[in-house]
Amino acid sequence: MEFLYPDGQRFIPLISDYGFKATFGNESDTLFLRTALQALTKSSVPIREVQFEKNAFEALTPDSRSGIYDLACTDENGNHFLVEMQLAQVPHFLQRMKFYALHKFNTLVERGKFDYAHLPKLYCIAFLEKSILPIASYHSVANLRSESGELVDPQMTFITVELAKFDKPLADIKTVLEKLIFTMKTLHEATEPTQYPEFWDEEWLKRAIEELDTRRMTPEERYQFARITAKNAEVVNAEKRRVTDAVKKLTKLNVLTAEQIASSLDVPLEVVLNIQNQAEE
Repeated sequence: MEFLYPDGQRFIPLISDYGFKATFGNESDTLFLRTALQALTKSSVPIREVQFEKNAFEALTPDSRSGIYDLACTDENGNHFLVEMQLAQVPHFLQRMKFYALHKFNTLVERGKFDYAHLPKLYCIAFLEKSILPIASYHSVANLRSESGELVDPQMTFITVELAKFDKPLADIKTVLEKLIFTMKTLHEATEPTQYPEFWDEEWLKRAIEELDTRRMTPEERYQFARITAKNAEVVNAEKRRVTDAVKKLTKLNVLTAEQIASSLDVPLEVVLNIQNQAEE
């Protein structure tokens, strides 16, 4: 009996929590990650190796925030990478990216004994399922620049990939970055070899795709997949219940507007309006 993804899909979505860990976070085989990072940073120099690092940091003071990002690593040249996969619509996500990047920057300065002249490059990368930036490009690379667009400082780079904005047809896909994003968006929809694009046979993608093929999973991998999927569903449902209860309580007070409730809970206005409408039915 073949093991398939719960809804009948052969491949686990690359953008799922399990899919991200099995590909980008695969510590035993980093070819996919190294190839992706090179494409994302628009570097002409191949990354030969990466060293994974702790992906969480503790609060700086007892009452300040701690944080965790999906992946942190360093290449052979000392360049640092923080990678985040975000599927939900998160308010103020760019501010969160800056929070992570600037905390990492502070640790680099401390390690360098405040030698600002020799700080390594830091890349903060975010994959977003939905669109949040008021620009047309699906791949944006941002540095500190002057008002005329001149590069002021390349030490810290913010990179975003908005998957919803990528709509290139298969026939037009040429670059490594385009192949990466196409695979992230469509892999879980493919069921038969006739649907596979030729570039899925490229070694860096082939290895990653094999990690997501449910027909190749070992019993241990199936267990881990089921465990992570169940845990994620539990977390999502708990968060939905928390937000729903909070919206209902604030609405009953009849003091705040829907916009104010959304702002106080840091959730999209549409979520508040949807909960309020369901409560009235």
